[in-house]
Amino acid sequence: FSVIKEYSKSIRYLPFEIFLPSWIKRQKALIVVEAELWYMLFLCSKKRGAKTFLINARVSSRSYPKYLRFKWLYKHIFANIDAVYAQSYDDAKRLVQLGAKNIHVSGNIKFLNIQKANKEYSKEYPVVVAAASTHETEEEPIVNAYLELKRVENAQLIVIPRHPERFDKVAEYLERVADKNRLSFSRFSQSGNFATDIVLVDTMGELINVYKISDIVILGGAFAEIGGHNALEAAQFGVKMISGPHYFNQVDIFNAIEGLEICESNALGEKLLNYRSLPNTKLETKASIDELVEDIRSVL
Repeated sequence: FSVIKEYSKSIRYLPFEIFLPSWIKRQKALIVVEAELWYMLFLCSKKRGAKTFLINARVSSRSYPKYLRFKWLYKHIFANIDAVYAQSYDDAKRLVQLGAKNIHVSGNIKFLNIQKANKEYSKEYPVVVAAASTHETEEEPIVNAYLELKRVENAQLIVIPRHPERFDKVAEYLERVADKNRLSFSRFSQSGNFATDIVLVDTMGELINVYKISDIVILGGAFAEIGGHNALEAAQFGVKMISGPHYFNQVDIFNAIEGLEICESNALGEKLLNYRSLPNTKLETKASIDELVEDIRSVL
């Protein structure tokens, strides 16, 4: 919200659906991203004369059966959507079954604007392992795998939890681990550097900069059944990357990354010990929004 405010003063939070009829003003276009399929939002926008778009649209194979149970509702929603731009052909097929019309496959627009590093940090260890966007059940197996590697390599672990509200809890856990194993530990918010064996990044906006100094990235969100997280930012640096198997919300992105290693959490120790044999990631972008841009421009 704060970032968008830098580009326009006319920014508001979307209210509950029951308030939309009086909230939505006459507009030229409504552009909705991914899977935000709100019936009243599209209906009210159409009644106010807008051309409606669903862009970067996706329906994962995992969630598709749930969507099908409410197919009657989605048919009414898609009746008020003028154009749909899907992330993949598989997404397009599922969307058509739910009632989508005038559907195009543009690829995932996340490929088009991959965030770049904005700070330069010194790499303090020969081998840097980043545990990125981790969730509650994921830190422990990652830390245990790191400890196996630490016995044979001068390696560093940098942990970046997904949710800021977990920073303190993760800090307590990592500090206990460090004390027990006679390792050094620091919180980035206090030190501002990466000079200890284990570092907790407990500030926002540093993930991309950590990727740049990492040799190995263990990407969270897919060892637990969460759906995975965006792997593009790390892949651009050619790191060795490991993810869990539950990446059902990121299939298109994962398929576009060469060299991404998939394993269960109990295999992480073996993967790290043999990290030299892991391939480096290579990113193949495959998205084009030319048609989408022209379609939107035609109504503005």
